[in-house]
Amino acid sequence: MSYDVDAIRAQFPGLDDAREGKPFAYLDSAATTQKPRCVLDAVARWLGPAYGTVHRGLYRRSVASTQAYEDARATVARFLNADAKEVVFTMGTTDAINLVAWSWGRSRLKPGDQVLVTGMEHHADIVPWQVTAPITGAELVACPLLDDGSLDEAAFDRLLASGRVKLVGLVHIANSLGTVNPVRRLAAKARAAGATVLIDAAQSAPHVPLDVATLGCDFLAFSGHKVYGPTGIGVLWGRGEVLESMPPWRGGGEMIERVSFERTTFAAPPARFEAGTPPIVEAIALATALEWLMAIGLEAVAAHEHDLFTYAEGLMAQVPGLRRIGTAPERAGVLSFTLPGAHPADIAAVLDMENVAIRAGHHCAQPVMARFGVPATARASLGCYTTRADLDRLAAGLHKAVKLFG
Repeated sequence: MSYDVDAIRAQFPGLDDAREGKPFAYLDSAATTQKPRCVLDAVARWLGPAYGTVHRGLYRRSVASTQAYEDARATVARFLNADAKEVVFTMGTTDAINLVAWSWGRSRLKPGDQVLVTGMEHHADIVPWQVTAPITGAELVACPLLDDGSLDEAAFDRLLASGRVKLVGLVHIANSLGTVNPVRRLAAKARAAGATVLIDAAQSAPHVPLDVATLGCDFLAFSGHKVYGPTGIGVLWGRGEVLESMPPWRGGGEMIERVSFERTTFAAPPARFEAGTPPIVEAIALATALEWLMAIGLEAVAAHEHDLFTYAEGLMAQVPGLRRIGTAPERAGVLSFTLPGAHPADIAAVLDMENVAIRAGHHCAQPVMARFGVPATARASLGCYTTRADLDRLAAGLHKAVKLFG
């Protein structure tokens, strides 16, 4: 069956935003995606006429909400080819990595240990380890990047060989560069060296199929709002035996078995890591988004976006003076660049006048900006609803920017 991008776009009210006769070209999906109508409808239903709390009531709405919430967990498990008991709902990727840092890291890491991450990580896989470092005594180390924005795998091997690395954090697709890391190969090396592996799949979950059974990781995290779902919801998948070994990181209701003033015993995962009233509506709407995305097919989405990415690179090559930041052989979804004489914020402002939305800034990846000697980049990013017409309008806006700032 052919990929019908027009039919997909018709399901997104947020894309219907023409201004002064100019259609809206939304090219900031790496930051957050627009939402299909089915997700909006799910939020309206479960926050409105179907609303009820979960796990705590015997009345009809509570029972229905509890069933929908746990069904959502099962949907996430199917999306990842995992067991539902290994799916922890979080507030997003950042929250998920903090959970690992404060629970697994605080209980496992000790002075002399190292956490190894790539030099292209989002701040979400840097700062939590720096915050917990004074508590654990462990050290954060970063594997350097090559000039094209790919990982220096020889350096990765040398760092692993120290025998001190206890956890390896790997971004699957870098939000600042678009680099696609060979996470399966890197995870195999890390586990062979005795390290636990955490994959940041925030940028890959909307674009490519994920299968934790074959990736070889111990943890994987992604965010709902990047997979066409709502904000405030995300997922930490953890290998069952690893989750079982971890202490809670937040205390409160729902994550307990029995509480007295003398002692508390804790529930089994995933409840152990979901203290308090959970994001009920958001979890159900996330499952709606994943069902919608799986119905289209991640393989079809990946093929559509690959075609667009190749087309966009051809257009950008024709823009005078444009410098691409990130030219690794394996890239997806993200096109970062600069123009001579123009701050990325100025580029974004010019494009906004053309009703083209892109991102400008350091993209929560300041070490990447330092590596390439720039304070920030402009970034266009693709989604399942992106068209060649969107990219044509991006290119036209960039040529206009060249005339203004050149």
